[in-house]
Amino acid sequence: MGFTFFRIWRFFGVVLLHGLCTSADQAPNFTFVKHATTAPSISYYDYIIVGGGTAGCPLAATLSQNATVLLLERGGSPYGNPNITDLANFGAPLADPSPTSPSQRFISEDGVINARARVLGGGSCLNAGFYSRASPQYVRDVGWDGLRVNQSYRWVERRVAFEPIMRQWQSAVRDGLLEAGVAPNNGFTYDHISGTKVGGTIFDHRGHRHTAADLLEYANPSRLDVLLYAPVHKILFRIQGKERPMAHGVVFKDASGTTHRAYLNRGTKNEIIISAGSLGSPQLLMMSGVGPKAQLKLHNITVVLNQPMVGQLMSDNPMNALFIPSPVPVEVSLIQVVGITHSGSYIEAASGANFGRDTTQRDYGMFSPKIGQLATVPPKERTPEAIAKAVKVMESLADEAFRGGFILEKIMGPISTGHLRLTTKNPNDNPSVRFNYFKEPQDLHRCVQGISTIEKIIDSRPFSRFKYDYMSVPTLLNMTAHSPINLRPRHLNTSRSLEQYCKDTVMTIWHYHGGCQVGAVVDSDYRVLGVDALRVIDGSTFNASPGTNPQATVMMLGRYMGIKILSERLAIETPTS
Repeated sequence: MGFTFFRIWRFFGVVLLHGLCTSADQAPNFTFVKHATTAPSISYYDYIIVGGGTAGCPLAATLSQNATVLLLERGGSPYGNPNITDLANFGAPLADPSPTSPSQRFISEDGVINARARVLGGGSCLNAGFYSRASPQYVRDVGWDGLRVNQSYRWVERRVAFEPIMRQWQSAVRDGLLEAGVAPNNGFTYDHISGTKVGGTIFDHRGHRHTAADLLEYANPSRLDVLLYAPVHKILFRIQGKERPMAHGVVFKDASGTTHRAYLNRGTKNEIIISAGSLGSPQLLMMSGVGPKAQLKLHNITVVLNQPMVGQLMSDNPMNALFIPSPVPVEVSLIQVVGITHSGSYIEAASGANFGRDTTQRDYGMFSPKIGQLATVPPKERTPEAIAKAVKVMESLADEAFRGGFILEKIMGPISTGHLRLTTKNPNDNPSVRFNYFKEPQDLHRCVQGISTIEKIIDSRPFSRFKYDYMSVPTLLNMTAHSPINLRPRHLNTSRSLEQYCKDTVMTIWHYHGGCQVGAVVDSDYRVLGVDALRVIDGSTFNASPGTNPQATVMMLGRYMGIKILSERLAIETPTS
């Protein structure tokens, strides 16, 4: 297997330098990226990939080296949009609820505000940019080939990963972590190592974001078509004369509402691959008739395969944070430092709440201070109109009111799981999802341990210049607890009970996963159980979120599986001598 992989890697290595001279602030010349309105009514490909996100882009780029590929993305292009490409504008897409936003807001049944991407490049266009590999133990547990994994990571990193520039706030958090006992100091590394480290970032030194869409520069442009604004409504199956249903095409619509069909070319190795994310992938399977029978019948969907585990075992890593007002200016920074604790929580930080310095927009979701202003609005009265009015008040505040940053903790795992349900048969509508945050006591215990570590950082000597002496940790806990960071009920004096603080102030850090898990919905090669010519390759297959941030591993997975699929296609045999 190792020899086979190296031959394939060398075979495709000629594309590694293709396009790497593109400037970060200049859109690459992707002649193969077009609007779906230009597509023919019927087309044929060796591979059809649904979802041009964090996994779909590297997967398409790799498969295009030896096969014809259609990549269907329901959103638009990230290029030319400074709200995506510029670090200084981070948060603006998350605060934009319009139909054209690259971020589609949803609220889980738990009352936590969340977002899913609808843009080429997926979540890598919206996130805080932290880049960190999965641990070797995670790789072994999943059953991946360690050598292939590392080479796939390096393929990604050549294009999108950078060492961050460390400034005062992030340095203070790092040194505070070490004083709090989160040791050793591992310096800068992409690797997942217990202790304190500086991780990678997909923002370069000029503050420009690099995304999974940039990995399309590795593609063979003559074999790849990427269609934007092309939501897939259904996967088509051949059933008659087959022992098992066989996927053979998809139905998608363009921005004008015109219906198109794309089919697989003849060939036993040709496949449809879903890479639509942890909400989109189980949603599309159910819309196509693969899912829990009762739920499909509720929406008058013809049952192709009764698969009760589709949409089950949904998890989101709970995130809790403290906002710390600073008496001195702080740099604008996103996640750079992480403390990987032995108790099962990860400690990270972001600073400079006023990311949009040249605008009055200060509604930045998770990273918005909103302290005091929106907290005066009772939860049941937090209508869009009420929030808009409160944000208007915020716009008149002096910059000093927004000076400071967050220290946050995210628990590993988690153990608690929930489920996803269809709401409509429209792929542009959000399904309903419940994550059951802290249902399992171990998750809650890890949160408490994480908040306790944050308390030690705030009270540490290295961090002392970034906090007001008169603001004790209990004061900061109560101040954050009274801000409208979610739609869950509030309790008074949560600082007296860190368990209650965790429950009341839980937020997302956008690391939700599950819904199409390995062993439940797909096999170890990501083939959908019970049907042929269909795989799911994205974070919906994860049993646990890898490391401190999954994006590196999701991009790696797209490359890793692309090479593996091509090795099967090319049938390169390992020599016997």
